[in-house]
Amino acid sequence: MTAIKICGLMTAADVAAVNQYQPDYAGFVFAHGRHQLTVPTASKLIQQLDANITPVGVFMNNDIDLILAAVHAGIKIVQLHGSEPDAIIALLQERGVKVIRVFKAPLPQVADTPADYAMLDAGAGSGHKLDWQNLPSSNKPIFLAGGITPANIDKAITTVHPYAVDVSSGVEAAGKKDPALIAAIIASAHKH
Repeated sequence: MTAIKICGLMTAADVAAVNQYQPDYAGFVFAHGRHQLTVPTASKLIQQLDANITPVGVFMNNDIDLILAAVHAGIKIVQLHGSEPDAIIALLQERGVKVIRVFKAPLPQVADTPADYAMLDAGAGSGHKLDWQNLPSSNKPIFLAGGITPANIDKAITTVHPYAVDVSSGVEAAGKKDPALIAAIIASAHKH
């Protein structure tokens, strides 16, 4: 089974949809952008999240105090999109927090990292798709992100064989999470 992360949750309705359809991970964005949440808002949403779904915090060159506050609020995995040094990864891992290091296009030849996972992404929430035929190898399990939708998820998984896929805009309609798209993409991921 391919794991799946539904990212960019912002409302109680978003959380209700993922609770109903059960992805493996739910993403809460603390980095600047249209999905950005404050720690208190994220904390309330995480409290509503089904215990079987792992909450992931998305950061990009954020202050370590904010990252640790988010962890204290219930974030279990930290996803780093910026130029955070390996020392930040080590500090989080010492505190029992798993880390996803994001590699954005243009991708390096090898996406090796001291983090627990590597994410290969076309760009931070851009909705653009990677060239799935020419992806780097990694020493860690890979999350595949960037332009994945219910229409192309099967091809993405059969081409790349990632540990997990990460979807945000691919399950949105009119800028909001769409429960029907969430249901469809989770079912597709979990059948592989």
